[in-house]
Amino acid sequence: MSADFPVHWHSTNLIGLSSAYVASQAFNDRPCPVHIAGTRESAPGLFELLAGQHSREQCGRTFQDYMAVVFGYESEQRLREDRHGRRRYRNSYLRLIQDWGMDSNNAQGAVLKGWVESRFGLFPTYHKQKIGSFMDKSWLVYIEEKMNSRYHNNCIYMQLDLLYEFCQWVIERFHFPAATHKILYRGVNSLDDDGIDVNNDKQHKIVRFNSLVSFTDRPSIASEFGAYILEVEIPVVKLLFYNELLPHHALRGEAEYLVIGGDYRVKILR
Repeated sequence: MSADFPVHWHSTNLIGLSSAYVASQAFNDRPCPVHIAGTRESAPGLFELLAGQHSREQCGRTFQDYMAVVFGYESEQRLREDRHGRRRYRNSYLRLIQDWGMDSNNAQGAVLKGWVESRFGLFPTYHKQKIGSFMDKSWLVYIEEKMNSRYHNNCIYMQLDLLYEFCQWVIERFHFPAATHKILYRGVNSLDDDGIDVNNDKQHKIVRFNSLVSFTDRPSIASEFGAYILEVEIPVVKLLFYNELLPHHALRGEAEYLVIGGDYRVKILR
């Protein structure tokens, strides 16, 4: 593989679809179901418990309780002593989501982008700064941070696999969001950073978003993050997390959605 990015995706992934296709505008316009191989089969007890619940709120509580018990990160267990008396940090998907909300370019953000790379096959296009080649310092920093043992432990990728599959299960079960796409918004200060094509009317654009990117369902919140608002129809199969998914999380104030990236049609609002 050359130093320059020949493509923006891996040839392999864990979803059984071409990474290039999943990243494409064509997929985002007309998506099909996506599942991470073996995830639901590895946790049959969880999905049996969920099937017995009658509301999204009950399902959210059941999921959070299950994850806390299986991965052992209740508040009193997040820092534990090993047999040598050293304090050990136990990572969790909730902690990653919380830290992403504070800074998507920290080491925790690199772990989340690394999960997308591993499962969906999409390279990040930005981490601290734009990543243009495999020899860029930003690429090397990303690689180092995504493998940081402090955050890359406690089966964190498995936790994120379950979070994604739970998100998709809730959408399938309760039809919430109710359609194949959800209109979301993102505030940006420049229209040149990620664009790969512009239509003649100058109000619409095709944008290559980072491997994992934040959106909100409220234009008023998006306007706080930039001079321009991008309105995007996001396929629900690309949602990792959204505001109403869980009863307790750290991103509720900004009505945040975590979205798998790729090439999207956007409408530019000023």
